[in-house]
Order: sequence, then structure tokens, then C-alpha cells
Amino acid sequence: MTSLADEFLDVLAAWSPLEATFNGIAGHDAELPDPSEAGHERLHARAAGILARARASADPDRVTLGVVVQQAEALLTEMDARLVEFTLAAPLAAAAISHLAFLPQLDLAGDQAEEDFLARLAAFPAFLAALTGRQRAGLRAGRVPVDRMAHKAVAYLDRFLTQETPFRQPLTAGRGARRDALVAEAVRPAVARYREFVATELAGHGRSDDEPGLVRLEDGGAHYAALARMHTTTEHTPEELHQLGLDALAGLEAEYAELGGRVFGLTDPAEVRRRLRTDESLRWRDAEEMLETARAAVARATAAAPGWFPDVPAAGCVVKAVPAAEAPVAVAAYYMPAAGSRPGTYFTNTHEVHTRDRFIAETVAFHEAVPGHHFAESVAQSLTSLPQLRRVAQITAFSEGWALYTERLADEMGLFSGDLMRLGMVAEDSVRAARLVVDTGLHALGWTRPQCVAFLRTHTVLSEVEVQAETDRYIEQPGQALAYLTGRLEIQRLRRFAEARLGDAFDIRAFHGVVLGGGQLPLKVLAGVVRSWAAVPQV
Repeated sequence: MTSLADEFLDVLAAWSPLEATFNGIAGHDAELPDPSEAGHERLHARAAGILARARASADPDRVTLGVVVQQAEALLTEMDARLVEFTLAAPLAAAAISHLAFLPQLDLAGDQAEEDFLARLAAFPAFLAALTGRQRAGLRAGRVPVDRMAHKAVAYLDRFLTQETPFRQPLTAGRGARRDALVAEAVRPAVARYREFVATELAGHGRSDDEPGLVRLEDGGAHYAALARMHTTTEHTPEELHQLGLDALAGLEAEYAELGGRVFGLTDPAEVRRRLRTDESLRWRDAEEMLETARAAVARATAAAPGWFPDVPAAGCVVKAVPAAEAPVAVAAYYMPAAGSRPGTYFTNTHEVHTRDRFIAETVAFHEAVPGHHFAESVAQSLTSLPQLRRVAQITAFSEGWALYTERLADEMGLFSGDLMRLGMVAEDSVRAARLVVDTGLHALGWTRPQCVAFLRTHTVLSEVEVQAETDRYIEQPGQALAYLTGRLEIQRLRRFAEARLGDAFDIRAFHGVVLGGGQLPLKVLAGVVRSWAAVPQV
């Protein structure tokens, strides 16, 4: 099964070579993806062939087999949805912008890495020409982007084109001059041409804010249902997920009342949320205050981790601001795994910092950094006895479910500095529950963008800038936001099962070791692993 996993890993690396480089997957470091129809057809055929062989396999390594099957199904689902044709502005999903945002963050250690980087710059004209052709074909077929996102993409591309030095990594042996020449002669002209295409052929011709969801496109409802299954690794329908979100929101009201009473003297949940949304004293003074609060939370969690985890990752985790060029369209926070000499990095968005909420800072730090994504990613990287696919697979329900689980775990660990920050934990739970409602609302039930915005304003305490950014994120990453709460609920269910099965023999450190010790796993596969562990008498 290792050979089949390695074969599929090469398909994933060809699909997203830059992500492969960040994950330490060899063989594609000088490449950019081929978003053309022909390029995707070749990868589709490879993935489908591997999936058929995996489904027919009798290999005893059922865990690795389950990962291969899920990953192949996920890639085919994404290709079949043709998202590349109408995803334009999300930095974590739009083909052009993701490369402009993350290429400057590559760690170029050694001559070969520098040469590979230059090769990627040289490949930009072909990459963006293929992307233009693909999106033009999508436009002709009626698979048009949301018009607002086309305008946001143009604004991002304009910011890139006005940067004096968009790629700042230091280069040796005269390669700096070659980089500058490639940027001037290849990258900037290609980006300018792509910008002109988006501005003239896509902007002004897309879907309105009244029709932003996949359900508005031909077969979009079916594609969204498949994406929901892919991201959650469950069989829940969009309608079931929608109701799950509504139920979760209702269940949080008592916590708002309890904590709101202690912090503000308010016990009406709606009034607590109103206070959190409107009290200017709960916003940041400046970017440095935001960064220092995150750093303190990460340090506190790192110090407490040995009591809750069998192994603490050797790789450190640093906190940085989201790069300025990316920040206006970026999410509020994200994590980039450690690689080579680069530590794990928690990026927090300081754009319009005075409008952003201070009270969620700690729970977001625990989610993105320690013990959330940083622990999961770092532990996975250390599992060198497993096939590499198991160490680098991106299974959203596991990765985001784990990170959301650790927000509540942080409360158990006593990591929050006070009730205001614990109220931020509840507020973040509201966001994750609301995501189930609005993501399915947009893409399955035909909600308008204003409906999504209004729901988030009512049921969460997101600032206005975050409401707008989150709404656009859900529009351009259909289904991804469903994974957080579904994954968290499954990990919590498995913990309750293990606690009941093992009784006094249950060890929280061992449980966390089992959950993280197999790499990222589909939820059904993870359930089998935990059940097997809990069935063995604990020594």
C-alpha cells in the first residue's frame, strides 16, 4: 500500500506543486501547476486509476488504504466541480493569487532551491496563460465567477503590480539579478495581462450578490453535495448540516448568558453579543498589541502541553502578521507548517486592526498554533515510518476538527487568561456553527450574499470587516467551512467513547497521542483507529 500511496502523492504534488514544496514533497520544486483542461484531464485519469486499484486492494494496511481512497475521491471531486474556472480572489484557493501570495514565503535554502524558485518565476507566463484560457472557457460555458470577487481580484493584482520588490528572499551567486530580470520581463507582464483579462472579461459579467452559490450554476447543487462529503468526510447532506449548525447555535445560548453575566453583568445572549460587537474597548489599540497577545498565548500553551500530550513537537511556532499585500483579502488568521529551517508560523491579520476583536485572540492562537494546527502538523511530519501521504495529506475535517477541539481543550488546560477570553471561545464556536448554516445556505439553499451577511451579524460577534471577509471566503471555498464543527464533534464523540470504554484506565495524553499518531485521517478511519485502541487493555 505504501507504493500506491506514494504514487498518489505524486499526483497531488503535480496538482499543487507549490504546496508540495511547502510540505517537503520532492520532484516538483521547479514547477507551477497546469490549470488547463488537458492538464486536469491527465491528472484526473491518474487519480481515477489509483482510486480503482485502491478500492480493489486487499492490502492489510487498511488505514493507509482509507487515506488513499479518501484523498483520491477528494481530488476527483474538486476537479469535477471545476472550481478553478470561477475562483478568483481567495488567497488560499484562487490559483493566481495563491501563488503570488505564497511564493514570497518560500524558504530558499541552497543553490538548488534558488534555481527552482527562478524556474517558477520563468514559468509564470505559461501558468497564467493557461489559467486565462481555462477561465475564459468557463465563462463561455456559463460557469462565471461572482462579480464582486472579480473586482477584489483586480484590486489584489493592482497591489501586487505596484510593489517594488514582490519577491524579497535573499539570493546568492548573482541570482538576485536574474530574479529581478524575471520579475520585470516575465512575472509582471504576465500578471498585468491576467489582470486585464479579469478586469475586462470577467468583472462586470459575473454573478450578482443575489446569486453567489454553486446552486446557481449548472449541476452546482450536486457538486456542492459532493464537496460537503469531501470536506466533512461524512455522508451528511447539506440540509442535515444546515440543521446541525442551527442546533449548535441554540446550544451556545446558555454559555453566553453565564459568561456574559460574569463579564458584563448581562444575561441576555443577544445583549452579550451586541456588547461584544459594539464595545470599542474590546478592539485592539495597534498591531503590536495583537501580536504580543498571540505570542503570550502560544508560550503559555507550549509550557502546559507536556501534561496533556505524550510528545511535544521539536519545531517551534512563531507569530507573524499577515503580509500587507495579502492582508486586505486574507482570512483573520492561518498557520503555515514548519519546513527545513523555517519554524511553524501562525499568521494573524493586522489589517484594519482597530476594527478587530481582542477577546478572540487567545482561542484563535490555540486553534492555529499550540496545541492546534502546529501540533497536528508537526507530529504528522515526525511520523517517518508512515507513508509520506499519511504525513502531509490535507483532510479538512481532521485538521480543522482537531484545531477546533483544542479550543475547548485549552479551557480544560486552564490556558485562558480570564472570562473575557473564554467568552471569545464561545464566540468562535458561534462562528463555526454559523458556518454550517450560511455555507449550506449559500451553496445549496440559494441564499443571497446579504442573507449570509445578516445571519452572521445576528448570530456571531464578528466585526464588520470579518463578516464581509468570511462571507467572501465561503463563496469562493464552498464546503470547506463545514469541516470545522463536524470534525470537532466527531473527535469529542470518540473521546467520550474511549472514556466510557476505559473508565479509570483512560489517559488523556494517550488519547491525544492516538488521535495525532496516525497523521491526518478521514473521520471514519480515525473512528476505527480509536475503537481499536480503546479495545486493548491500557497498561
